[in-house]
Amino acid sequence: MKIQSIRGMNDILPDDSAKWQYVEHHLAEILSSYGYREIRFPILEQSELFNRTIGSVTDIIEKEMYSFYDRNGDNLSLRPEGTAGCVRASIQNGLLHNQSQRLWYIGPMFRHERPQKGRLRQFHQLGAEVFGLPGPDIDAEILIMTARLWGLLGIESTINLQINSLGDLEDRVRFRGELVSFLSDHRDQLDDDSRLRLKSNPMRILDSKNPSVQSLLSDAPNLSDFLGESSREHFDQVTNLLDSAKIDYQVNRRLVRGLDYYSRTVFEWVTDSLGAQGTVCGGGRFDRLVEQVGGKACHGVGFSIGLERLLLLLDAKSAFPDSVNDRLDVYIVAVGNVTAEASAIAETLRTAFRHLRIERHCGGGTFKAQLKKADKSGARLALILGEDECANRTLGIKYLREKRDQDTIDQNCLIEHMNNIYS
Repeated sequence: MKIQSIRGMNDILPDDSAKWQYVEHHLAEILSSYGYREIRFPILEQSELFNRTIGSVTDIIEKEMYSFYDRNGDNLSLRPEGTAGCVRASIQNGLLHNQSQRLWYIGPMFRHERPQKGRLRQFHQLGAEVFGLPGPDIDAEILIMTARLWGLLGIESTINLQINSLGDLEDRVRFRGELVSFLSDHRDQLDDDSRLRLKSNPMRILDSKNPSVQSLLSDAPNLSDFLGESSREHFDQVTNLLDSAKIDYQVNRRLVRGLDYYSRTVFEWVTDSLGAQGTVCGGGRFDRLVEQVGGKACHGVGFSIGLERLLLLLDAKSAFPDSVNDRLDVYIVAVGNVTAEASAIAETLRTAFRHLRIERHCGGGTFKAQLKKADKSGARLALILGEDECANRTLGIKYLREKRDQDTIDQNCLIEHMNNIYS
């Protein structure tokens, strides 16, 4: 019996890895340009960290966490999201003491869900978190930054911003009471999932995908009517800053996000090009989260991007440039007893052209077989070196992607010739 990968935990093969590298490069570039620094923390944490931060009655804690007891009897979990671990690492290493921080991270997360397109059990996220800045200006800047990213990737016309305010804790307590009262009066119109949430997490019902529940909610109390003056002013300033930056958005009063730690500004970047899994990026404020983990009070705001979904969207919109491929630039065909000379030429080229992908043929074989392999590699050029070329200090250059006659050049002119081709 062959050993297979775990369901919902996919391999990323070489043909796809260039696309991942392209996206990761642009993400890191944008974040660095806004002053964010990378942080790395373990994929395994104490389970209590997620119980405190995500909420013990959320689907993640109740159904989706990969948790186990280790040999010391400690209850550990694979991280289902990154914010909690980032907060824990920041507190533990003194990053939040009387200072603000802009941090980003990237890596795998784990949830035991039913695998489908855009939703895996091991999935990858990029997250960014800002600590110590309470004002609406940083909320808006995060949204402006992500809008810039979509433009850089060429998908700005296919992804839309939805925002809402969840208010402060006191605002939500008042709203929750009215919402529970309304939904209890219409309990017979709720689906089974919403009835369960009515007891444990009634605000999540606002996010129901059931059309009949959404129809019922059109008459439900509106969270915006319960916002205090401070929360309302904060949200108005965020939207004013977005207007000034000419960022399009839709205020979605049903947007609540799936984790308990959010407050005030919440947002999602969504697309209709990926079916049911349309949220590509989401986040918001988490002003009480640091205290929940055990640190001193510290304001926070951040977001995460689902990388699998982002790559699916780029593929769906043919947004990857032609340059994103795993092809070689140069393939060196070496026929006969010329291994040392071919190796020296390859190393000379790698020194002079560090950005080029150069492969020297290894393992012997006929000229015809090597040339066939060069063509299959996708390389633009084949450099041909045989014993006659070695004796004459020449090289053959075959243009594999152009209708152009083969050249023969002096080896001393190779760097100049390559400069002309790749200038």
